[in-house]
Amino acid sequence: MEKLERIHPNRQVMAFIFMMVLVQVCSEATIRYSVLEETESGSFVAHLAKDLGLGSGELAVRSARVVSDDFKQRLLLDPETGDLLLREKLDREELCGSVDPCVLHFQVSLEKPVQYFQGELLIQDINDHSPEFKDGKLLLKIPENSQPGARFSMKLAQDLDVGSNGIQQYTVSPNSHFHVLTRNNSEGKKYPELVQDRALDREEQEELSLTLIAVDGGSPPRSGTTMVRILILDINDNAPEFVNTPYEVQVLECSPPDSPVLTVSARDADAGNFGRVSYGLFQASDEIQQTFSINEVTGEIRLKRELDFEKIKSYRVEVEATDGGGLSGKGTVVIEVVDVNDNAPELTISSLTSSVPENAPETIISIFRVGDRDSGENGKVVCSIPEELPFILKSTFKNFYTLVTESPLDRESRADYNITITVSDMGSPRLTTQHTITVQVSDINDNAPAFTQSSYTLSVRENNSPALHIGTIRATDSDSGSNAHITYSLLPSHDPQLALASFISLNADNGQLFALRTLDYEVMQNFEFRVAASDQGSPALSSQALVRVLVLDDNDNAPFVLYPLQNASAPCTELLPRAAEPGYLVTKVVAVDCDSGQNAWLSFQLLKATEPGLFSVWAHNGEVRTTRLLSERDAPKHRLLLLVRDSGDPQRSASVTLHVLLVDGFSQPYLPLPEVARDPAQDDEDMLTLYLVIALASVSSLFLLSVLLFVGVRLCRRTREASLGVCSVPEGHFPGHLVDISGAETLSQNYQYEVCLTGDSGTGEFKFLKPVIPSLLVQDAGREIKESPHYRDSFVFS
Repeated sequence: MEKLERIHPNRQVMAFIFMMVLVQVCSEATIRYSVLEETESGSFVAHLAKDLGLGSGELAVRSARVVSDDFKQRLLLDPETGDLLLREKLDREELCGSVDPCVLHFQVSLEKPVQYFQGELLIQDINDHSPEFKDGKLLLKIPENSQPGARFSMKLAQDLDVGSNGIQQYTVSPNSHFHVLTRNNSEGKKYPELVQDRALDREEQEELSLTLIAVDGGSPPRSGTTMVRILILDINDNAPEFVNTPYEVQVLECSPPDSPVLTVSARDADAGNFGRVSYGLFQASDEIQQTFSINEVTGEIRLKRELDFEKIKSYRVEVEATDGGGLSGKGTVVIEVVDVNDNAPELTISSLTSSVPENAPETIISIFRVGDRDSGENGKVVCSIPEELPFILKSTFKNFYTLVTESPLDRESRADYNITITVSDMGSPRLTTQHTITVQVSDINDNAPAFTQSSYTLSVRENNSPALHIGTIRATDSDSGSNAHITYSLLPSHDPQLALASFISLNADNGQLFALRTLDYEVMQNFEFRVAASDQGSPALSSQALVRVLVLDDNDNAPFVLYPLQNASAPCTELLPRAAEPGYLVTKVVAVDCDSGQNAWLSFQLLKATEPGLFSVWAHNGEVRTTRLLSERDAPKHRLLLLVRDSGDPQRSASVTLHVLLVDGFSQPYLPLPEVARDPAQDDEDMLTLYLVIALASVSSLFLLSVLLFVGVRLCRRTREASLGVCSVPEGHFPGHLVDISGAETLSQNYQYEVCLTGDSGTGEFKFLKPVIPSLLVQDAGREIKESPHYRDSFVFS
C-alpha cells in the first residue's frame, strides 16, 4: 500500500475562511491512497492525522468521522493513533466490476470547528481471476470456397480482472489451416479472430477441432480454454445484412422483466436454406446475457431482468444474423436506460449530540450527509425540519448539513425535542426519507424558588401546646434535580426584641412551621418574620416570603372588678338617701376583661339582694339603680351580690358584693342600725361592714372638707341656699379637684364626684350626689388599668 497524492490547501485562504464563516469547512483538498484488493480487514492504509497536519490525539478530541460515498462504512479511523484502517476485505470486482480505475470516495469530517476533507481510495486489482469462456465448445461454419487470409471472429473470453491482469492475447492449438489474431472491439475488449492460412477442401476434411486459449497479463499469467469445432460448408456467397444499424432505443429502468426492447431485422439475398436468417447475441458479456434475450427467429430483444440506472446507464449489444450457409452479419444495438425516481433519498448521521445545556449558545446538534442515487431532478434533494422548532439547518459542504440550535433553549418550557429531518428529492412523484433525532435539554440553575404566596398569614390560639404545627409554607422550583431541591430557613428578625428562634421552628425540608412555646395573646397579639427558600444549584438561588402569625384570643381571663374593690380591708358602703326617686343611681360597678373581642364583652346581673325588687342593675353598663320609692319599712342596710361575666366560650365570671346604707341625709351620723331578724353568722359580717363604712365616711369627710375650704367659693352658686342644698357645677374646664372617670370597656359615661356644703348647716352636712371612691383605692384601680395593654381608656384622678 502507498499514498499516491496529497494536496495541501492554501493556509492563508483557509485562515480567511475561518474568520468569515461560522461553520468552518475545509478546502477542496483531496487526499488519495491506494490499497490492493483482498487485503485483510484491519490492515493499515495510511496515517491520516499526519497527512491532515493534525496531532494523533486531535482526531479524538474533534470527533473525527469517516463516511463513504456509497453509505457503507468500509474504512475505520483509529482516533487515538490517527491511523486509517480497512474495516472489511475489499473485492474490486464486486465494488467496481469492469470499471477501471476502481476508486472509493470518502469524506473525513471534524467538529469544533467543523472541517471536511475529501478522500479517494484506489483499489488496485490483483490477478485473482482466470479467463473463462462461457461456452465450453464453439461452433464455426466456414464455406469451403473461403480463401486464405479470410478472417472469422469468435466469442471472447471473460476475465473479471482489469488492466494488465485482464486478457492480453489469444492462441490456438497448432494446426495447418488457421492461426489466431487478437483484436480490440468497440468497448476496448480483446477478442480472438481466426485467420485462414490455406484453402479448405470439404471433400478432404469436413470438420476440424481446435483449442482456443485466452491468456491474461498477470504474474504468473492465468489462462482459459475452449474447444472450437469448425464445419466446412458448401458455398454460400451472400451474408445477411441488418437493415438499420446501429439501433438506438431508450428503456425505463422500472420496466418489468420480459418487456420488449426492440426488434432487429437482417436480410439475406440467398435463397433456400442459405437465405434463412437466425439471430443471436454476439460476443455478449455476462451482464448483457443476464439482462437481454433475443428471439432467434424474429430478432425481438426482451428484458430478462429489471434495469438499474444507478448501476449501468447504457448498454451496447452486438447482434449477429447468421444464414443457413454459415455466413453472418453484425449489428449494434445501443440501449439507453432512462432514470426513474425509484430511490428514496438517504441520510447518514456522522455526528450527534443527544444532550444540550439549556443556556448554551448556538450549538451543533448533528452533522449528517444526504444523497440520492437517482440522477437529474430525481437526484436533487432538499432537507427540512419543522419550522416551529428552535433549530435550523445549515448546508456546509456539498451534501453535508449541520443541525444547530437557533437560540439558547429553555428546559422549563420544554425538556426534550424530537426533531424529524425530512429529505425529499425533486422527482415525480417525490420520494421522502425521514429521520428523527431526540435532543434532551439538560437543566441549569436559572430559576429561583418561587413561593406559592408572596405573604402568608397564619393563626394560632393562645395557650397552645409547645411544638404545635401552625402552618406550612411552600415554594416550587421550575428546575430539576438538585437545582429544584428546596430547603427552607428563617431569616433574622429586624426587631431586636423579638427572639424569633424561641418562638418558631421551621422544618428545612418541607416548610412546616411549629410554635416552640405557649403564646399569650395578652402579651403579643401578632408578630411577623421572613423565610427564605434556597435550591441546591451552583450557584444557589433563593427567594423570600413574609409570614405573619396572628395569636387568637382564648377566653382565659375572668372579668376584673375595678370598683368597688373586693380586696380592700374594709368593704365599700354606698349611701342611699331615703328620699331617692325611682331610677336613682346608687353606684356603678366598673369591671374590665383582659381578653379581646367577644371574650371582653361584659354583662352584669343581680344575683342576690337583701330586698328583692328594690334594686336593679343595667346589664350593659353595671349601673345599680333603685326601682321604686323607699319606705319606712325598708331595712336600713342592704347587701347586693352582682355577677359580672364575659361573652366568651366558655364564659368566665366574677362576683361583686355591694353594701348600701339608707340615710335620711348625708349629715345624719352613722348609728348602728336596729337589728333585724338575722342569722348569727350575718351579725359579725354586718358589724365589720358598719365599722368599715364609718371609717370610710370619716376619711371621705376630712378629704371633702379640705377640698371645700379651698374651692368652695368658686364652685358653688346657690340659688336655693338652705332648703334645696343644691350645688352649682362651675362652667368651663372641669375642676382639677374633682374625679373624672372615663368609661373603660363597659363604663360609657363620665361621672363627677362632688361634695357641697349646705348654706344653713352649721354642722357641715354632707351630701353625696354620686358614689365616693376612696382616692387610694381609685388610684390602685387606675394603676391596674394603665398596666393592662388592652384598655386604652384610663381613670384620671386629681
